[in-house]
Amino acid sequence: MKRFGNIFPKIIEFENLLEASKKAQKGKRFRDSVLEFNENLEGNLLKLQNKLKTQTYKPGDYHTFRIYDPKPRLISAAPYRDRVVHHALCNVIVPLIEKSFIPDSYANRKGYGTHRALTRFIGFARSSRYVLQCDIKKYFPSIDHQILKEQIRHYLKCPETLWLIDTIIDNSNEQEPVHEIYPGDTLLTLLERKKGLPIGNLSSQILCNVFLNKFDHFVKEDLKCKKYLRYVDDFALFSDDWDYLAAARQEIEAYLTTLRLTVHPIKSQLFETKHGANFLGFRVLPNQVRVRNDNLRRSRQRLIDLQYDYRYGQISLEKLVQRLQSWEAHLKHGDTYRLRQDIFEHWTFQRQDWPFPKKI
Repeated sequence: MKRFGNIFPKIIEFENLLEASKKAQKGKRFRDSVLEFNENLEGNLLKLQNKLKTQTYKPGDYHTFRIYDPKPRLISAAPYRDRVVHHALCNVIVPLIEKSFIPDSYANRKGYGTHRALTRFIGFARSSRYVLQCDIKKYFPSIDHQILKEQIRHYLKCPETLWLIDTIIDNSNEQEPVHEIYPGDTLLTLLERKKGLPIGNLSSQILCNVFLNKFDHFVKEDLKCKKYLRYVDDFALFSDDWDYLAAARQEIEAYLTTLRLTVHPIKSQLFETKHGANFLGFRVLPNQVRVRNDNLRRSRQRLIDLQYDYRYGQISLEKLVQRLQSWEAHLKHGDTYRLRQDIFEHWTFQRQDWPFPKKI
């Protein structure tokens, strides 16, 4: 495998930093931190460039908050300046590293995404008798920093770039606690080995793919699974041979142990595809693709929020239309014609000019 070097000058080029700032502020142009940075954009980018060039750059503190969609997650938002650095780094390294990814790894990749993954999943499910569907337990909080750094060095050999990546990894804030014990661990191992990447970072999204890239190749090449796909930490193997998938699960669990990862004991199952499988918010049946009930409930709550925001002037008509069209396009990937008709015939969006109460 080719290892790439001498790429740091490309990362810290002013033009790349400028492009990174445009990407980092997408959808956030009017936030205070972005407005403050852009007030002296050229000067701030030059300062950032110098910090990176002299390797005196230090990331700031994360702002953390929890979401419950669909399950509790700790989200970490990096300061805007650091998000510019993440984009500048990914602009250069992603096209190089992605060349080694398998075609059926779908998360956080341009031109891939949830809908393409769903289409592939449906095709595999309807042409196979059985599916081994797995989920990694607390994936982001479990990613081991030492192993991740070793993985990165299989692709990159540029010392300055490795310094920057190590700096971003080492600055990861504390994630949800993970207390898994692996062969060879001592009582101090949990304290000695730092782990966890912040959900919400662009860099984390890329690094989580790198972390499982060799695992993807293991499934495809060593286990010789022809029908396999992965979306972040959710992956599935399809076959007409039950015994093959049962044996594959044991091999997979053993391999993941070397990465200090654990398959979720409840969410990981081997079953017949005719019973239907849940994937990315849909339930895939032999002759139908439905929206999962929990996904539908969350979507209806979003419609209520949109209805409120539009009524009291907190969202423009243009933004409202964009969000409704986006959600309808998502629903179209299932057999949802009647559902869409029912929803959009019974929901109305009206503007109330005055008064505008504060949203509770």
